[in-house]
Amino acid sequence: MAKKITPNKASKPAVKRTTAQKIKRFLWLAFLWFNGINFLIVLLFKFVPVPFTPLMGIRAMEHKKEGREMTCSHEWVPIDEISLNLQKAVIASEDGRFLDHWGFDFEAMQKAFKSNQKGKKIKGGSTISQQTAKNVFLWQGRSYVRKALEAYYTVLIELVWGKKRIMEVYLNSIEMGDGVYGVEAAAKHWYRKDAASLTRYEAAGIAAILPNPRKYKASNSSSYINRRKAKISRYIPMINLDY
Repeated sequence: MAKKITPNKASKPAVKRTTAQKIKRFLWLAFLWFNGINFLIVLLFKFVPVPFTPLMGIRAMEHKKEGREMTCSHEWVPIDEISLNLQKAVIASEDGRFLDHWGFDFEAMQKAFKSNQKGKKIKGGSTISQQTAKNVFLWQGRSYVRKALEAYYTVLIELVWGKKRIMEVYLNSIEMGDGVYGVEAAAKHWYRKDAASLTRYEAAGIAAILPNPRKYKASNSSSYINRRKAKISRYIPMINLDY
């Protein structure tokens, strides 16, 4: 019986992408890679202590440029070993609505914008979440690119970390003196004790210098900082810390 011969089907011609299509595909893949990598990094830091921040490197280079010793005092401690006084003090000082917002305090931002428009001292209106995102992932500065990335990372850490972890990373990463980073190093630097043992007034002292920790002193403070200490200290008992 003769075999039935079927004619070969003509192969489909390869589709040639235009330059615009190639660019679009490249941008889409770059977008997916960017988000995927950053999500994994944020997820990792949900469980792993943040060992180093960009600001630590920047300050070390500044010290070297000035001919000073490059110092970086930093010691990670779990949030359960950080005084509740200090956790409440930074909320009272930096972000009163920390437990209620989703990363952005638009009311504070609006007030800061109006204050800046009037030519008063520049205020940022940044939340603890925004400051954490900036400290851990970004550089210092006021460019629109950095602010956009700050907003991006703020949303990510709010979604992935939650408030308790954000507070833990914030308190372990923030600059709290010249070459001093995190609450454990700050407590030892300013009060010769560990972060778990800080009294209400001592905690208020550390929180009071956060606007400019290289200029102000938490102990042996100026009259301005002492007034801030007293104000923060009064607010600490009013804060219900419920993560």
